Amino acid sequence: MAFLGKAAQRVMACRQTLSPLCRATTRCYSSQSTHTTEKSVPYEKILKQEDGLSGPTKPLPKSADVVVIGGGSLGCQTLYHLCKLGMTNVVLLERDRLTAGTTWHTAGLLWQLRPSDTEVELLAHTRNVISSELEEETGLETGWIQNGGLFIASNKQRLDEYKRLMSLGKAYGIESYVLSPAETKDLYPLMNVKDLYGTLYVPKDGTMDPAGTCTTLSRAATARGATVIENCPVTGIQVKVDDLGVKRVKAVETAHGTIQTPCVVNCAGVWATKLGEMAGVNVPLIAMHHAYVVTERIEGIQNMPNVRDHDASVYLRLQGDALSVGGYEQNPIFWNDVSDKFAFSLFDLDWDVFMQHIDGAVNRVPALEQTGIKSTVCGPESFTADHKPLMGEAPEVRGFFLGCGFNSAGKTVFVWTPLTFNVWTVFLYLVFFFIFLYTLPDKNQDFLKCF
Repeated sequence: MAFLGKAAQRVMACRQTLSPLCRATTRCYSSQSTHTTEKSVPYEKILKQEDGLSGPTKPLPKSADVVVIGGGSLGCQTLYHLCKLGMTNVVLLERDRLTAGTTWHTAGLLWQLRPSDTEVELLAHTRNVISSELEEETGLETGWIQNGGLFIASNKQRLDEYKRLMSLGKAYGIESYVLSPAETKDLYPLMNVKDLYGTLYVPKDGTMDPAGTCTTLSRAATARGATVIENCPVTGIQVKVDDLGVKRVKAVETAHGTIQTPCVVNCAGVWATKLGEMAGVNVPLIAMHHAYVVTERIEGIQNMPNVRDHDASVYLRLQGDALSVGGYEQNPIFWNDVSDKFAFSLFDLDWDVFMQHIDGAVNRVPALEQTGIKSTVCGPESFTADHKPLMGEAPEVRGFFLGCGFNSAGKTVFVWTPLTFNVWTVFLYLVFFFIFLYTLPDKNQDFLKCF
């Protein structure tokens, strides 16, 4: 098993021996690589045992008030919150199994402080739902682990930003502290603090288990009357034109039947663009490879907080007695040919691209230089141009709503909530208000034509 430090040396040595043409060829090959089917993927044996399934797990209803498409984190969250608003005739369609695609391999980090009061409120609600509300409601655990979070400030400007975040957090009752390098060292003895100005510590940050969270959300939703149908790919969206020439959602088509519905919520993640095309809706997001590695056991790392170093663009997630090391590159690998058959598979990790995260991680936690790599994970994530999510009704088609483009943060940030009161919440209330209006009987919809 190669050590992280030795792996870095080998990659650097390879760079020196390869000609620029060879390096370019290697990079091009990696960006066009197909997904790996025989890899260390969780649930592999279970999936192979279920290969014989050829139809949906439940009969399709003839009609529904709302059809949510996509059984990842956002789809399950949307279904759950629609049910909490009192809707029961709602259906979630998943082309494979819940969490397929992106959610199953995500790191599941939850950082409560962001530079937006709206996001802070949504995060607080998310944490409450995941850490206590769902377990009280269903008796099932979501896999929530509260080990705290550390934001690293390696320059004065970053420390000033974190001080402002701490002030914002205080306004919303979020416990946080700005720590000196010495205090940071006391909290995280394995950390290199020589190049730090300070850190922002949020003791009630943590991580969740994506599979456990989606399972619990779907169980809570079905207990309130929702229907979850797996192994049912969507093949088309029927759109009608009303008397005023306005395009509206009419039905959702699958290979196993059609569901009449006035409202669709696109929570298909990386596949949201293809789903939008079925209805004539432009969904401006792009698919990229996102990777992290899981280390072998690190003595003394147990119970340490998760770490986010924005300047190095790297994160260190506690994984039992090991760490998951990942980050976001300035030269990401795009997934241009999005496959409809990609479910619980992974890409091959491109070490040429990923090594920048190893360098940043080893600088922050020097013990990683002598730590082995146990496994690698490289899967698809969807990103938008302005790094903001796509939410609300699409302008092209009435009744076609977006809940996608969450930039690798969908499972931890944007739980749809009726509990916060600000501009974003007013927007969300309007979204759900229109969903409710679209579900009224046809005889009561004449007044909607004025919208």
